[in-house]
Amino acid sequence: RGQSPTQKTIYYISPQVWAWNRGRIKKMARFIDLVLCIFPFETDLYAASALRAVFVGHPMIERLETQKIGAQRDPNLIGLFPGSRLREVRKIFPVMIEAARLLLQGNPTLRFQVAAASEELAREMNEQLTDRRAIEIAVGQTADIMQRAFVGIVASGSATLEAAYFRMPFVLIYKVAWPTYVAARVVVNVDYLGMPNLLAGKEVVQEFIQHEAKPDAITKAVWLLMEDAPAHDRMISDFDAIISKLGGTGASERAAQAILEELQTGAPSTTR
Repeated sequence: RGQSPTQKTIYYISPQVWAWNRGRIKKMARFIDLVLCIFPFETDLYAASALRAVFVGHPMIERLETQKIGAQRDPNLIGLFPGSRLREVRKIFPVMIEAARLLLQGNPTLRFQVAAASEELAREMNEQLTDRRAIEIAVGQTADIMQRAFVGIVASGSATLEAAYFRMPFVLIYKVAWPTYVAARVVVNVDYLGMPNLLAGKEVVQEFIQHEAKPDAITKAVWLLMEDAPAHDRMISDFDAIISKLGGTGASERAAQAILEELQTGAPSTTR
């Protein structure tokens, strides 16, 4: 602000101050004129400060809208989504493999498709597999698998919101190195880890975090979604409500319009 006192400063996609370090908002208000938010609850966090915030919608909706394939769900297909980072795949994929083994014991006709974010991660996953008969790894097929699988097991992250968008019922797992988990517990201030649950304000998706991410517990939750039709349908209905909160398509246009309107309001605030 000191170097460019006449220049507007607009922050597109609010930092996740709602999860950690909410005190950062006061500092942001000194240097930023407008924050463009992609989640509706974010604007409330800025309401008490001098910093203006506008909800413009989530740009993810536009991208996913182009990936719809209109596929029929396969009642015997379970999607596995172990994440997009090597470290999390090494922690989470073994848990998924064991859960798949337990599920196959209950129903040998089940099949599993794993969404690998890259060829490197696919190689890592293949090295962990000892029995490939019922598990197939596919690179770059996340949206496709989410639209064909009856249920899924999803690592915490952006994939949880994508799964909700494609109305694939799932359970969430999160597992990292123990020191990382302990450090996160100290600074993170949210009731839920999964964005669908945060948007709903309740546990729509069952979360298995760190020491709770045990194959037998995950298997039990998956069986519920596969065999209990009301539970399966209820989660899809909750996803309808969650996705409706994200503003639909046109987020980029709304962001551009908000920027133009801000630029037309005159000089930056001198109170910050």
